[in-house]
Amino acid sequence: MMNRTRRGFLMASAAAGYAGLLPMGLNAAEAAVTITTPMEPPEWALLEREVLRANTVACVKYFQRYFNPANGYLEITERWGGNDGPDDAIEYLNDWPHIYALGGDGVLKDMYEKAYEGHVRQFTAARTTDVPFAKAGMYYKEWPVNMDWQHNGEGLTVFAQMPLGNPYDRLYRARVKRFAGFYMDEDPGAPNYDPKLKLIRSMMNGSKGPMLRKATGLDWAGDPINLAHRFPTLAHGESDYQGFLDHFKDYNDVVGDNPLNLVATSLAATAYMLTHEVKYKDWIVEYTDAWVERARANNDVLPSNVGRDGVIGSDAGGKWYGGVYGWSFSPIVPQTGKRADRNRLPRSFVGFMNAYLMTKGDDKYLDVWRRQADRVDAQAKVVGGQKSSPTMHGDQGWYSFRPGNYNFNFLEIYYLSMRPSDRARAEETGWYSYLEGKNPGYPAKALRDALTAIRKRMQDVDADTTSADMRLADSALEFNTGTAVAAALTQLMEAGLYIGHPGWAPTTPGQGGALQFSRLRYFDPERRRAGIPEDVAALVDGWTADSVTVSLVNLNQSASKSVIVQGGAYAEHQIASVSDGKTTTKVDGTCFPLRLAPGAGARLTIRMKRYANDPTLSFPWEAIVADLGEIPASAPQQH
Repeated sequence: MMNRTRRGFLMASAAAGYAGLLPMGLNAAEAAVTITTPMEPPEWALLEREVLRANTVACVKYFQRYFNPANGYLEITERWGGNDGPDDAIEYLNDWPHIYALGGDGVLKDMYEKAYEGHVRQFTAARTTDVPFAKAGMYYKEWPVNMDWQHNGEGLTVFAQMPLGNPYDRLYRARVKRFAGFYMDEDPGAPNYDPKLKLIRSMMNGSKGPMLRKATGLDWAGDPINLAHRFPTLAHGESDYQGFLDHFKDYNDVVGDNPLNLVATSLAATAYMLTHEVKYKDWIVEYTDAWVERARANNDVLPSNVGRDGVIGSDAGGKWYGGVYGWSFSPIVPQTGKRADRNRLPRSFVGFMNAYLMTKGDDKYLDVWRRQADRVDAQAKVVGGQKSSPTMHGDQGWYSFRPGNYNFNFLEIYYLSMRPSDRARAEETGWYSYLEGKNPGYPAKALRDALTAIRKRMQDVDADTTSADMRLADSALEFNTGTAVAAALTQLMEAGLYIGHPGWAPTTPGQGGALQFSRLRYFDPERRRAGIPEDVAALVDGWTADSVTVSLVNLNQSASKSVIVQGGAYAEHQIASVSDGKTTTKVDGTCFPLRLAPGAGARLTIRMKRYANDPTLSFPWEAIVADLGEIPASAPQQH
């Protein structure tokens, strides 16, 4: 390992001419941290590369089965609604952009870009006959006309990950700025945001503005449809359209702000990291801070309704716990006649994560959730001989007790803070246990499980004999292999957050429109693209608050490989140094270049200061070249 800084490498490369800098990347061995020690191919490395390969084959098969290759349309019966609407349609591609950005084959990018463009056209053209606000199109200005941020967030997941693979797409940049503007009072036709009171006026909102009336079952369920003898499977279990209406009959109180609206900050955060226009960061801080103050004013508990007048609970009968998806939201399930607790406030943590990222780790955005957990745990009681904490609150007080403490979001809180006290409040996971040295078999098992899931899901695709008019938007979602492998790849390759909670969908990538939070990220300088190079594998096996240990190995026994290792998904972590146990190289930058000789590998300890930098989506060489004043920053990328 040679003691060369990142800038030294860049200056040396620039001296050779920028024509060589970008395509060749690290071809000058003397300019890179170089690993020459042979490493026998580890089991985990072979499995990791096989998962990437097998997933690509499966995704191609899945795309050819369910999408029209000519226009990118999803071949389904198009409908509006919370059960089977446009958000479900785009979720067919969940995790594909991130897997590509990890090093997946370029065909993944070709497919999800094709399908996203098709999706926008398809649902702009799709119209309702009975649902009033979508009669002229389910999308307007390329965004849902009016929907809540549980569903908007789910539909945003693919879009939010796309710039990881290509942050230079001008159409994407225009779109994300337009979409963010819907929630920043920039579009007079979409007055969702009240800048004086710092609130979004309704939990049902979109490109045509907020819904300022009670919602109906029709608004949520979509147009009438005959389900009999047509759809082999219905994901939500209804047998007829009346079941759709019954499912949503209690989804009425939508007027006023709801913490779920904080997921909209993912749009502004992406716009900021692409453009670095400070207004986007300012709005994220302004809006999230408003919710920090509302929690403080409500005995440290986030209220689930803030009226249009800025008063907590005023649009929910004076109840801070009111509103759809709020603390007291326990609608009746038509199939059972029983109530189901659907407090979705934990999903709003996405917004606090975004504010944490934008402010370089301001702990007040995590402390809101710690104080709330303290308040809820103070209501604990013994149920069945076990201490149990409530998860809901209504007119009757706290209810829906479950064993243990109120620990929602503490897996994510600990990931951000790395405080032992937060770890103590988080549930146990195989991944965290592995990083703490207690579960050594986790990598091989997780990767083998991913391969098994690919096989089973492709068997389901083969067994599916439906035609397009026999499928709704949620009919084949579970066959997407991207969601089967993304957790293992994200966790093991980059120490990336991909964790769900029992009983509700995860806030982290795969659901909810969350951004990517990772300790490391990789770039291929020779192919000038995001992701680890072909034949290279990475495994993070340990971490502390200021370090991470990762093994990198070149499985190609004939050719050297070069990789740029970055601190964080958005260069938010400052790398101080890297060591192979014998030599320590000072870095003092957001990334460092690494060259692996044929068949070589090493376990590296990377020391870093987390959340020290302004986050950016720019590829490492853009900042390099812009800093050196050599070539335009937005040079095109290759697969």
